[in-house]
Amino acid sequence: MTDLLPSIAQDLQDPARLRAYLEGHYGHPLDALLSPWDRVETALAHKEPDRVPFDFWAVPEVWDRLRSALGLAADGRGDETLLRLLGIDCRMVTTRYVGSKARQLPDGTFIDAWGTHRRHVTNPFGTYEEYASHPLAGAETVADVLDWGWPSPDDWDVSGVRRQSERLNADVRHSLRYEVGGIFEWSWALRGFERFLFDLVEKPDVACAIMDRFTDLYIENTVRVIAAAGGLLDMVYTYDDVGTQNALLISPRMWRKYILPRHQRLNAAIRAAAHPVKIMYHSCGAVYPLIGAFIDEMGIDVLNPLQPRAAGMDMARIKAEFGDRLSFHGAIDIQRTLPHGTPEEVQTEVRERCRILGEGGGYICTSAHYLQADTPLENIVAMYTAPRESA
Repeated sequence: MTDLLPSIAQDLQDPARLRAYLEGHYGHPLDALLSPWDRVETALAHKEPDRVPFDFWAVPEVWDRLRSALGLAADGRGDETLLRLLGIDCRMVTTRYVGSKARQLPDGTFIDAWGTHRRHVTNPFGTYEEYASHPLAGAETVADVLDWGWPSPDDWDVSGVRRQSERLNADVRHSLRYEVGGIFEWSWALRGFERFLFDLVEKPDVACAIMDRFTDLYIENTVRVIAAAGGLLDMVYTYDDVGTQNALLISPRMWRKYILPRHQRLNAAIRAAAHPVKIMYHSCGAVYPLIGAFIDEMGIDVLNPLQPRAAGMDMARIKAEFGDRLSFHGAIDIQRTLPHGTPEEVQTEVRERCRILGEGGGYICTSAHYLQADTPLENIVAMYTAPRESA
């Protein structure tokens, strides 16, 4: 592999050169010792594959800029080519939304498929979704919660999941993952963040009723997807942000009382589904105090995203303490290194993460959350062309 870091800026101006550069690194999966699926499975079995597997998640603006730089169409074929050129070992499986709850409102805001009320907010780099209001803010009783117009599992058509999985594995087999929503996170989205935290103390029956409805929906939805995939799905991704930059969002006692049991119920249903899959759990922030419980009590296989600048999230310590029982996904800093570092700094961090977290397997390397719209393209290219060996 040639060192092209000094000329990345030139290559970004020429799609053909950029494609050739990426192909010269990890852009030819058929030429590798292992298939992407074998690579991920080997890592998750806590064995070292030929190289650390990589994943990709990014906001729409980053996808658009990469497509443009590579001269790719904004369609499924172009996106698959993009992922191949970056050497991505994982793919996402999705369902088709056929419900009626999601809709645009006259004031420009919108209701999403789960019933949350959102609006688009634009900054100098891109557009984000923020909450415009909280539909269950006025609920006073459990009956108020249950009487609300909840979505149905039938709002998501799973009939195309098998064909989609086969298409994603058409030329070479990838690790396929399905994303499920957050129980705590989507519940407070309907209720309001502060109100929901007060509920956990003052009206826990209301808070629990909301979380139970989401848990029921997620179980039915996920079990249907696993069955529809017919054994081709490899992982289910669940989440709930329970950490801030410096500490846990709520106490471990309250987490165990209210949030953990619902994730245990969801995970038990996933384990009992028609085909075996791994479970990846996401929480941003300073979650080190709960990692042991994530493994022993929640029963997860993979922890994401390992936010490196959050308090207590020391990679070497986490790997040493939990790496024999848990795999990791993420860990490349999106707070400083990727948006503000040099390409050389990005590659140094990638190599260090692969060395520490990839030792003995158990690591899928990617950014510690969606690549943001202010991330320079040269840093993204540097990340995905850095050496991926753990040694």
